[in-house]
Amino acid sequence: MSEETNPKVLLETSKGNITLELNKEKAPITVKNFLGYVKDGYYDGLIFHRVIKDFMIQGGGMDADMQQKKTKFAIKNEAQNGLKNVRGSVAMARTALVDSATSQFFINTVDNAFLDNKGKRQDDFGYCVFGQVIEGMDVVDEMRQVKTGNKNGHGDVPLEPITIISAKLVE
Repeated sequence: MSEETNPKVLLETSKGNITLELNKEKAPITVKNFLGYVKDGYYDGLIFHRVIKDFMIQGGGMDADMQQKKTKFAIKNEAQNGLKNVRGSVAMARTALVDSATSQFFINTVDNAFLDNKGKRQDDFGYCVFGQVIEGMDVVDEMRQVKTGNKNGHGDVPLEPITIISAKLVE
């Protein structure tokens, strides 16, 4: 793979395929982290556990029983990279702590400017965008329409699990 090319990851899901192009120039730490999970087969069998139609779909951390899978160390938040949380962009999920992202990611289903970096304060830091859906936005749009409910103390969980069958680097 040449230095100029951004890595691409194929998410094969129970609803169809989604191809992500990752921006290693603007989010090198995040892309390296995400690709580490992909290469380990970490995402295979996990679900999109949080779906909010006019917001985002989130996955990469829970199985169908809503059990959290063990992750690696949290990474530095690269939200100051200038990339925006627009429809189709892929960003890292995190807790209230700025540098707490591990394996969970989300795909924005609409433009979510309020998630963008606005400064260095914890409340302003935002969520790191590290890629973009380049194929399969129709699949994302199908996912965002599913019925959701509560499961094991979590809200906005698809009633019928949306499984990540596999996540693979596209050579």
